[in-house]
Amino acid sequence: MSSFPSLSRRRTHTETDSSSTVIGDEEPRFRLVRTPTDSTSTSSMDSKIFSGPKILQDIVASKDGEKVPQLTIMEELLLLGINDKGHLSLRNEHLSSVLRCSILMELALRRRIALIPHQSRWRVPVSELVVEVIDDGLTSEPILDETLKMMKAVQTPLGAQAGVEKTSVKNWISLLSSEGWDVEVGTGYQLKQVRERLMKGLVDKGVLRSDTRNYLLFKTAAHPIADHTTKSDLIIRVARFLTASTFSGAALGEDSSNIRCPILRLVCLVCAAYTAGVLDHALSAANVGDEQHESALDRADQILVEFGCWPFGSPGPSSTPRLDRRKQAGRGSTPGAGDSRKFIGWLLQEVKSEIVQWSGGEDEDKDFGFELVAGVLEVFSKLD
Repeated sequence: MSSFPSLSRRRTHTETDSSSTVIGDEEPRFRLVRTPTDSTSTSSMDSKIFSGPKILQDIVASKDGEKVPQLTIMEELLLLGINDKGHLSLRNEHLSSVLRCSILMELALRRRIALIPHQSRWRVPVSELVVEVIDDGLTSEPILDETLKMMKAVQTPLGAQAGVEKTSVKNWISLLSSEGWDVEVGTGYQLKQVRERLMKGLVDKGVLRSDTRNYLLFKTAAHPIADHTTKSDLIIRVARFLTASTFSGAALGEDSSNIRCPILRLVCLVCAAYTAGVLDHALSAANVGDEQHESALDRADQILVEFGCWPFGSPGPSSTPRLDRRKQAGRGSTPGAGDSRKFIGWLLQEVKSEIVQWSGGEDEDKDFGFELVAGVLEVFSKLD
């Protein structure tokens, strides 16, 4: 796809300090080994895989009554890629594009945007279906509100006069990045300084703090980690999600009962982190062993394939065969492949149950917001 210039996923292990949380290889399998300074017990952490304790201390309630975690998918993605000194690796050059994709997924999960029903939608890739705003109310997140305002403007007569019409998921990603569109039109809808604004939001939420660093003769802004517990719990959730051999819905925890689709939110985060190239850093920070590290990346790839189509887990009209895609990537089966297949089967069932629950009991194919999420993940799955 032209809007993403030859994105590549890297599997480079990064060094971390000794204070990182460890997921060891000892028996029992995937046992968490916490550092002496962390008072959180292993049993309590098992119930926080989908929602860390810091995140749930300040939950924003939407007008529909469900709860939204304090950190958005974009903020969690950025937090996974940032180091303790507040810097992002220069190797994550595609992170900005993936952040803009994550904005669309966040809006879809909040039921603010959806795909327009079309009678031939089963015959075209889901990423090529047209997006519309179904609720332009404020979200309390400035970058989400700005995106909604842009997308809503396209649906007005003034938008049509400016030469912009309702467009597809794939084209919206290009438009927000000002790639592949007319310059005069694209720059008017480009989201600027996304990383900096998300970091500022994390500072306001107490996760990061503002600081300056001397670089030669210049002073540069930096945002070191202020709340290490939030980042540590986020890394643990992601690492356990990608290495656990068995799973239970009870692990969601009591506090996540009213959060809209917590499992699907974590699926979106993992796929975005894998595509942006920050997943390696998160797994290394969790001190995952080499074998589990490779298995975790394979599982992330399988999850992306299964959820990058609609309905989730179906072949889709333009999907690359799963086996062929993994062969093309140069990866064979890993020691945990059997566990991953069982886990992904469970995952698909749980996500479908979530969709039915939050769609008012209707079938999953009647909720076009979740279909939009599949469209974004389909864009991810087509990247090299």
